Amino acid sequence: MKILVTSALPYANGNLHLGHLAGAYLPADIYVRYQRLKKRDVIYICGTDEHGVPVTISAEKLHKTPHEVVDYYYTSIKKSFKDFGMTFDNFSRTTLPIHHRLAQDFFLKIYKKGYIYPKEIEQHYCSRCKRFLPDRYIIGTCPKCGTEGARGDQCEACGHWLEPFQLIAPKCLVCGEMPKKTKTKHWYFKLSAFQDKLNAWIEKKTDWKETVLTFVKGWLKEGIEDRPITRDLSWGVPVPLDEAQKKVLYVWFDAPIGYISSTIEWAEKCGKPDVWKEYWLNKDTKLVHFIGKDNIVFHALIWPAMLMAYGDYILPSDIPANQFLNLEGDKFSTSKNYAIWLPDYLKNFDADSLRYTLTRNAPEARDTDFTWRDFQAWHNNELADILGNFVNRTLTFINKYYNSSVPKASTFIDSDKRMLDILSKAPTTIGKRIEHFEFKNGLQETMKVVQEANRYFDQEKPWTTRKTEPARCERTMYVCMNIVTSLAVLIEPFLPFTSEKIKKMINFIPQDWDAIAKPKVAPTLGNIEILFTKINDDVISEQVAQLKQEEITIEDFKKVVLKTAIVLEAESVEGSTNLIRCMIEVGNKKRHIVAGIGRYYKPEDLINKTIIIVENLKPAKIRGVLSQGMLLAAEGKEGIILLTTDKPMSSGGIVK
Repeated sequence: MKILVTSALPYANGNLHLGHLAGAYLPADIYVRYQRLKKRDVIYICGTDEHGVPVTISAEKLHKTPHEVVDYYYTSIKKSFKDFGMTFDNFSRTTLPIHHRLAQDFFLKIYKKGYIYPKEIEQHYCSRCKRFLPDRYIIGTCPKCGTEGARGDQCEACGHWLEPFQLIAPKCLVCGEMPKKTKTKHWYFKLSAFQDKLNAWIEKKTDWKETVLTFVKGWLKEGIEDRPITRDLSWGVPVPLDEAQKKVLYVWFDAPIGYISSTIEWAEKCGKPDVWKEYWLNKDTKLVHFIGKDNIVFHALIWPAMLMAYGDYILPSDIPANQFLNLEGDKFSTSKNYAIWLPDYLKNFDADSLRYTLTRNAPEARDTDFTWRDFQAWHNNELADILGNFVNRTLTFINKYYNSSVPKASTFIDSDKRMLDILSKAPTTIGKRIEHFEFKNGLQETMKVVQEANRYFDQEKPWTTRKTEPARCERTMYVCMNIVTSLAVLIEPFLPFTSEKIKKMINFIPQDWDAIAKPKVAPTLGNIEILFTKINDDVISEQVAQLKQEEITIEDFKKVVLKTAIVLEAESVEGSTNLIRCMIEVGNKKRHIVAGIGRYYKPEDLINKTIIIVENLKPAKIRGVLSQGMLLAAEGKEGIILLTTDKPMSSGGIVK
């Protein structure tokens, strides 16, 4: 059997964040790595989705061309994936000619079969921007859940797929103008013609995730309607019809075809241009799409209908969609920059620590929450104190007392046999979890082996038996080296970089997943290193603080009035060691402010100083004293230092 694995194509309009990884990418990589260790015929296909409105919106914001945007983010995303340990067989782009040709072929064949038809419709037109507005250029209130800021294609709050005219109080995303309904022609995919076929196909998927089946069956029960698959845009795959000039394919028609074009590109790179057909045209191929739950409708309904309409190609075998990963109690928000971006994470921490955390907390059946404190605790208490501890104590003991030569043993007592039995069953136990897309449980089963190994080490007390029962000590360390050798393979799908470190330290003899039930142990050790260094509280506190910093728009900033002021009088606030009450002059006006700078400045030090204040801050009482503004100060390792001007300046000057 051949296995073809894909992950949703990420938009090339921004970097990856942790929510993306938990949904469509890390689970797929774990699954693929395991299949390779099982010596199965598996290929892993992905690439960047480089068309559609998200790209053009980013380009307009950045004052760049769409091509400049996708070129930059293709490179950035590909590098981030590599540094995170993703093992794609091919990572392609939907702007490549090979993809354009295939997408147009898809359109034409389905069109000639009568499943695509033109229709004159009304569409939103912005008179100020002088253009038709694609769905993502329109925002409004969701008619399903009432959330403001819903897009014209989908509400992120409730996940419902929308059409622009369904929005309440729609407006142009760019200029805020209320658009007008204007007639235009678009081409529709006859999705409704596949209602019965999709029903029958879904009914056979009894082993799919319940969350996916519930979602899909809900859509089918409502009845699926024909959908427009063209857009009035200049950026995208041109519609291959003479009467459809200046129109492009809708990105959700074009994007999944990228799975096939990427596979074709892979085959050409391998020097076997037709080998892709052995996967996409082979009914025995297991096609697995890893996605997030927001992509279920496209992968489980629209894409299969497209494949049915085209013919020839296989249909998805499984779509193990994950739910959402939240961040410190809130949703990831790229627009508000509320996210942990993968390139930023990798500058400060190891990839495996994140792979472990995201798998341990995987949103497989429900939404879960990433917190920096959990990340720290799991890294320190589990990776360092359990996995790292066992490997280190085993290898350092052998290095110190056996001169890096692994002891041998041929007879075993009950405690040894029990541990070796746990080890022999581990590949099957863990493997079953991975086969069923239960990666969180698979990781838990792996860590159970390590916990048992630490318990075995403690019970056998080799630090004592080395002197009292040398043969028993040798037997114990031989068993421990069997465990370390097996772990080098068992953790590889989850923690590939750690696996590689262990393999180097033990001079690993190559062996696959099934063989490590009874591993071949190398006779000598290599150089030993610490696998995990603990993460300190101050490092995590810094990350939490950065996350709480929100970006503001220039319009937000313009609301803040900053002016110079001169301190006329200053005195400590009664009952406080830190608060100082100042009378200040701002232009020809006087007012009082209260500042928490008493630990760094004496009241008399402030008199006649020129300071910077926020003039239009709402007055507030602090310790019963009215404060009519706020002075600005910088806080760092040196303490708190007032912000002032580098030359004498009159009060009331506007700070810009």
